[in-house]
Order: sequence, then C-alpha cells, then structure tokens
Amino acid sequence: MTSPRQTKHEIDHDVLIIGSGAAGLTLALKLAMHCRVAVLSKVAVNQGSTYYAQGGISAVLAESDSIESHINDTLDAGAGLCDPEAVRFTVENGRAAVEWLLDIGVAFTHQPQEQNPSDDSANTLGLHLTREGGHSHRRVAHADDSTGKAIETTLIDQTRNHPQISLFEGHVAIDLITSSSNGSNNGSSSEIEKRCVGAYVLNRETQQVEVFRARFVILASGGASKVYLYTSNPDISTGDGIAMAWRAGCRISNMEFMQFHPTCLYHPHAKSFLVTEAVRGEGGRLLLPDGERFMQRFDERAELAPRDIVARAIDHEMKRLGVDSVFLDISHRSKEFILQHFPTVSARCQKFGYDMTQEPLPVVPAAHYTSGGVMTDLHARTDLDGLYAVGEVACTGLHGANRMASNSLLECIVFAKAAAEDIIPRLQETVESTPIPPWDASQVTDSDERIVVNHNWDELRRFMWDYVGIVRTTKRLQR
Repeated sequence: MTSPRQTKHEIDHDVLIIGSGAAGLTLALKLAMHCRVAVLSKVAVNQGSTYYAQGGISAVLAESDSIESHINDTLDAGAGLCDPEAVRFTVENGRAAVEWLLDIGVAFTHQPQEQNPSDDSANTLGLHLTREGGHSHRRVAHADDSTGKAIETTLIDQTRNHPQISLFEGHVAIDLITSSSNGSNNGSSSEIEKRCVGAYVLNRETQQVEVFRARFVILASGGASKVYLYTSNPDISTGDGIAMAWRAGCRISNMEFMQFHPTCLYHPHAKSFLVTEAVRGEGGRLLLPDGERFMQRFDERAELAPRDIVARAIDHEMKRLGVDSVFLDISHRSKEFILQHFPTVSARCQKFGYDMTQEPLPVVPAAHYTSGGVMTDLHARTDLDGLYAVGEVACTGLHGANRMASNSLLECIVFAKAAAEDIIPRLQETVESTPIPPWDASQVTDSDERIVVNHNWDELRRFMWDYVGIVRTTKRLQR
C-alpha cells in the first residue's frame, strides 16, 4: 500500500474516487480494508444528488415478487434499449445491496409490528415496501420519503471515521491524467496503451490546482441534468466526469436519454422540489386544473406508468391547455397516512403554502437523471485502463432509454461492489510510476467577468429546455 503524501503539488493514494454520493462512498468503504482511498467532493459531502433522493432502492424482497418480474419491468421501462445482461446482473444483486445497507445501519422504514403486510409486500426483512411507476410489485425499500438522506448520512458517518479514507471537500476535478506506455503524459493522447494515473484538482479554498496521483481512479461524479433550465438536481450536477472521460478517450453513450421526473412542485421559489414517485405509488392522482384525471388516456397503468410516459403526458396536457402546471392529489388518503409516509414532502410543501393532506399540489416535469454516460462493463471498467465509472456518470446498459424508478440507488450499490471486487486483486499489480507535470495554468483563459459565465450558462440551459426537452422535433434539434 502507498501512504498518502503531499509535495508542493502532488497528493498520492492507491485509489482516487471523484464524487461522494452513494456510489463513491460505497466503493470507498469496500476498498478501505485493502488500500488508502481519497474521495473528492465538489462541495460539502452531503450536497450531492444522493442526499436529495426521496423514493428508495428497488430490489426483489417481497415473497410474491420475482427476479424475472423486476427484469421485465426494467426492460419495459427502458423501451427495449437496455442491455439484458446488465439488467439481470443488477437485479440479481439487489437483495444483497439492501442487506448490506441494513448491515451498516441505514434506517429503512419497517412494517409496523401490529400491522400485517399485504400479500404483495410481505418480506423476510420486515421492511415496508412501496410501489413506484413501472413496477408491477411493491419492491421499493425506503426510509420514509428521504431515503437518500438516510443512506448518504450513514455512508458519511462510516467514511469520516475510517482511518484509510481521506475525504477532500471543496475539491473539483478538472481533468484526468493519463500515462501512455512510453511514459509520456498527455490527457488528450489517442494512444491505445495508456493508463489513468490521477487527476488535476482545484482546491476551492486555496484556488490552487493540485495533482492527485492514484493507481486507480473512479468516476462517481453524477449526471448532467443542470444543463437544463428546470431540474430536480443540485447545482453541481454538471456532467464533469462524463466530459473528463470523453476527453481522455473513453466512449460515452445514450446521452440523448435525459430523464424528466414528472412531478416537481411548481412554485417560483421551490427550485424544482421533487415530489416523490411514491406519492403516486400510494394512490396519488394526476389531475387537470378542472379536477379531471387524464393519465388513463395515455397508458393503461395510468399514474403508475414509467416516468417518460407520465412526463410526456403532462407536457402534452400543459401545451394543449396552455396551463402552467397540472396537479397531484393524494388528499383522499387520511391525514395520518400522508404524514406518516411523506413527512419530508409534506413539510416542504407547507413552507410554500400547500397542504397536501387537504389539497392537490401543482406539479411540472423537470430534468432529473442522465440515463447515458461513460460506457462500462459489468466490472465498472471504462475504455481507459485504471479508470472506472459507477453511478449516474456511467452507462452500464441498465437503464436504456428511461430509468425505472428507484433503480438508480440500486445501480450505485451493486456496481460499487463490482468495481471493488475487480480492483482489490489488481492492487498487487506493479504499476510504473512516471513523473506528472504540474498543472499548466497557461491553458486557462480569463472570462474577464463572472457575469459572462453566468449569462452563457443561463443561455445554454434555456436553449436545452426549449429545443432538447421532454418532446423533441427534428426542426428544434436542427436549430
């Protein structure tokens, strides 16, 4: 094992993980018994997409459910473009992923002891399972309506206390560093025999670019939904990892398949607050402004159709009627039920003046998930030796054209484990250490004023929303 060291410009670990969500921190924990691990976080470690995930993690847990059913649901939601091998691999490892999360202390919601679970949710783990769009069974394990927070905070606690893991908050990866077989270093080299040996990283506190050297580098940096004007994602979801991998010569795939979550709270100050899919899973109805239900006209599964179908239906009705939103109503359920199952959503809606126990919520679709990304195999390996990708940054083949609800956290845990199992035996490999040049600041151009960058970003996001949004036309794409 290599001890971390820092020179004037270089920090050295065995493994460098770029990203601190469920995928990155899970991988860090699984590797830390074998090597020294550095984890980079753009901002505070709890400000990534995982922390804000509400719904849960899907897995075959109920006695009435089956592996084949989960596979078929996923293939159907992905519109025939999933990789069947990746789907089967992920689904078959689902139960083990949930059991591992339970083992490290994630506080999933359990069935009340005095309540007998319905036939379709009885399971040996005693968990309360909910159902979401695209699923034919109750198979979503959750922690009330803040599952991501429960998972992320548990992972953070575990990693902060681990002596083999160094967490670098406020560190932004700028570019990957590759070393070709002849010892030269060039991030844009097209040579086949090259290896990823680290990354150039901006320390936001010192405003200095540092070299992070590692024998293995893992991209776990999330998706790119912030490219759209309206998104449920935090501001840091800007696709950095996908871009870095592409510049280093890796293939990327399926980037046209951006998923739009159908139900984000419509309010000028809500910043696209996501209303969990579980609201529809527990009986929530989508309504037009006059109170009419409409989803049955678009799909026989109505509100429980996959996200792409529901989002397109909402978009169609908003354009047809010229309205700003549709409405999501679960007020026909008891107040006790709603507050028990959706405490986070209810409290947040109250802040904006809506009482979901008494009235419908105005909702609109927003960009939510990058279904494509850096191409990997079932070991999370990319085209570049020494570089892996896990989580939303990766394109494993699991999601196809549309990710099924709650398969994302599942993918994070399953592929983090797969990457760890591939990396651990390779730690014994001898890797030639070559000099890495310090960051060349001459590559950077000054934008003169930050407002120029902000205007360019705003223009890009509006352009993407208007021309490359939920429903696309040849004419808009040509523009």
